[in-house]
Amino acid sequence: MMDFQAARIKMVENQIRTTDVTAHSVLQAFLAVPREAFVPDALKPLAYIDEDMQVAPGRYVMEPSPLAKLLQLAAIGKDDVVLEIGSGAGYATALLSQLAGSVVAVESDEDLSARASANLSALGFDNVAVVTGPLEAGYPSEAPYDVIFINGAVESVPPALIEQLREGGRLIAVVGYGNASRASIYTRTGDAASRTEYFNTAIKPLPGFRKEAQFVF
Repeated sequence: MMDFQAARIKMVENQIRTTDVTAHSVLQAFLAVPREAFVPDALKPLAYIDEDMQVAPGRYVMEPSPLAKLLQLAAIGKDDVVLEIGSGAGYATALLSQLAGSVVAVESDEDLSARASANLSALGFDNVAVVTGPLEAGYPSEAPYDVIFINGAVESVPPALIEQLREGGRLIAVVGYGNASRASIYTRTGDAASRTEYFNTAIKPLPGFRKEAQFVF
């Protein structure tokens, strides 16, 4: 029988701390959340390798190292209300629940949405609500949010998401695909948002965030 707790400690020591993740709250969240509970049965023995884990066609649990770096970048506090875009099977949602006051997670795939809810409920993460809907629309009825976390790479960030941030709120996204993509924070000021880029990271894309095709004359 695999010792998942030992594997979890090893993941934090060897994959996360070694990539300049020092935030105590983030490290504690990764130690507290069982990654194996969010991957298909066949992948459970591999739950702690530094890889993306497919949970549905084209949908993944993000590999631990970039996920930890993004969560550290988000600097989420215990009073923050967080919107997660793309909950998948719920792993990042569970991590966010450890960092934030409350989390609303949007998932477009009904099966994944149900799975995430069941996983989170079974583990007692009760400051989270998973809702089903188009990812790019966010969840305006619970807005404004202190933090919006996009769980996957996007080509562009829709204005509809920026509008759901409170004044001074921030949206964390990896913009672009492949090795040229950049981890970024969008900070809302009035009706606009300023973008600051931080580091390169290659993560799997989320569906629904392609730029509109431009007509060229």
